[in-house]
Amino acid sequence: MSLEQDIKQEKFQNEFHKASINILYTGSWLYNVHAAYLKKFDITPEQFNVLRILRGAHPQSLMLADISARMIDKNSNCTRLVEKLRQKGLVSREIREDNRRQVDIRVTDKGLAMLKKMDLNDRGASFLSVFENLTKKETRELNRILDKLRG
Repeated sequence: MSLEQDIKQEKFQNEFHKASINILYTGSWLYNVHAAYLKKFDITPEQFNVLRILRGAHPQSLMLADISARMIDKNSNCTRLVEKLRQKGLVSREIREDNRRQVDIRVTDKGLAMLKKMDLNDRGASFLSVFENLTKKETRELNRILDKLRG
C-alpha cells in the first residue's frame, strides 16, 4: 500500500517532504510490528535493545552509561529498563568492589537463551519477516541510503 493510501493524503510539498513523512510513518509501523513480535517474549523493544547491546558485549559487562550511549532510542530510561530485565532474570547487576559507584551489567544465560530463541526464527516468524519482499541487494541499498541521510 502506498503512503498516500495509508495516511490518506494525496499531496506533499515535494518529494523530500514525502520522504520525511514516509520514513517517520514506516519507522512507527516497524516499531509496532517489532513490539507485537516481542510481546510473545514478554519484553518491549527498548528492553530487547538493552539485551541486544549486552549480548554484543558478552562475556564482558557494561556500565549503564555505555548501554545508554548505544541505545537506539536515546530517550529511553535505561536504569528502569535494566531493572525490569533484572527482575525477569535476563540481566545481572554487580556493584564493583573497587568502585562502589560503578555497576557492571551483563546478560545472563537465561537472557542469552531467550535471544537465541528469537534468532532461530531468522526471517520466518520473526519481526524481520517484514523484509521478505525486499531482496538482499535492495536491503543493502536501503541501508546505504539511510546511512547517507544521517551522514
